[in-house]
Amino acid sequence: MLRHWALPLLYLLAMMVIAFWPVTVDSSAGPELTRTLHWLHAHGAPAFVNYEFVEFSANVIFFVPLGIFLGAGLRRFWMAALAGIIVSGLIEIGQLLFLPNRFATLTDVVANSLGCVLGAAIWVAVSKGYWNQKASKPSN
Repeated sequence: MLRHWALPLLYLLAMMVIAFWPVTVDSSAGPELTRTLHWLHAHGAPAFVNYEFVEFSANVIFFVPLGIFLGAGLRRFWMAALAGIIVSGLIEIGQLLFLPNRFATLTDVVANSLGCVLGAAIWVAVSKGYWNQKASKPSN
């Protein structure tokens, strides 16, 4: 039973470490990200691909696995989505209250929640495919 929960628990632990690290995770990557964005724009990337876009996208992607794990654990899309939204809100409230060098934003809550909802939707799609495939196989 513990092996079943090992990966989700490790992911949750990593999320908490990243979310409550005293400084932003990308603080040391800022200059490199700026250079990369300038290079991308010089080679035809649209103007909307900027720091805010990268940060928003990273938050969405970061929360997709949580949505998958919540979907698998709770077995209900809406419960997984709601739990992800609550987790996102609690993280931002925690950053606001306890981390003066971090910025709690509504945009982060939206991005995190979107990632969790997408993850839960992926879980629904994969699990339905799995069950449909299993149901169509003849039993011996």
